[in-house]
Amino acid sequence: MREAARFLRRNPLAAFGAALLAAILLAVLLGPLVAPSPIALDMSRRLAPPSAEQLLGADFFGRDVLSRVLSGGRATLAIGVGVVALAFVAGTAFGLLSGYLGGWADMAMMRFVDAMLSFPSLVLAIALAAALGPSLTNAMLAVAIALAPQFARLARAQALSISVLPYVEAAIACGSTTRAILWRHVLPNGIGPLLVQASLAVGSAILQTASLGFLGLGAQPPAPEWGADVSANLQYLRETPWAALAPGGAILLTVLAFNLIGDALGDWFNPRRRTQES
Repeated sequence: MREAARFLRRNPLAAFGAALLAAILLAVLLGPLVAPSPIALDMSRRLAPPSAEQLLGADFFGRDVLSRVLSGGRATLAIGVGVVALAFVAGTAFGLLSGYLGGWADMAMMRFVDAMLSFPSLVLAIALAAALGPSLTNAMLAVAIALAPQFARLARAQALSISVLPYVEAAIACGSTTRAILWRHVLPNGIGPLLVQASLAVGSAILQTASLGFLGLGAQPPAPEWGADVSANLQYLRETPWAALAPGGAILLTVLAFNLIGDALGDWFNPRRRTQES
């Protein structure tokens, strides 16, 4: 803990990212408990400007914008973390196995990954979501599939560099199984870069999920979701800019927080940092 506190003091951007993410988490977790219903309609307050009763005003259907941002934040953060967790597990397992096996198996597995990486991840996610059908579950699955190859490629590189080390060769000589070697030796020693990639991928997952929601391929009305809310209120941008800018600003701040934390984790796992501190 002391080492982490000292690291944050030396990296103000990392401290800012952690504080920003903590504030966002606190708001989206506790805010909906005191805010009005995000789906309650009040046509008498349609497109109402910000006021003491509604701090961010109301949308076209009279729904409280702040409530929708806070409730949508719960869904968006859960989606981002869940998508990355799924992509992390699937991609890491695939990449570790490919790098450890080597030979024709590695070649075949990596050509499949290369084929997926040849498409921009957002384009691949849109294609998959359109094929699966518009729903939040399908959007999550599409984004996870689009992000998994990044983890597979990185995990393979870690497996290739670690599998030739003496302690792995000793484990092989002692008769350890492939699963035991990957789980006990390769993964723990190569987890650092994968965690950095995961923290950065959360921001990318949030952006891609919001993009699918914006295109109508994610969460369906009236469920609050940042991307879908930006799309629904975009046509009223001139009359009521707060209705679209509020969820858009929430996306911006959340992705910024995760990117700053990802950069900080990259510095934390950098071997040069420990050499300099010692």
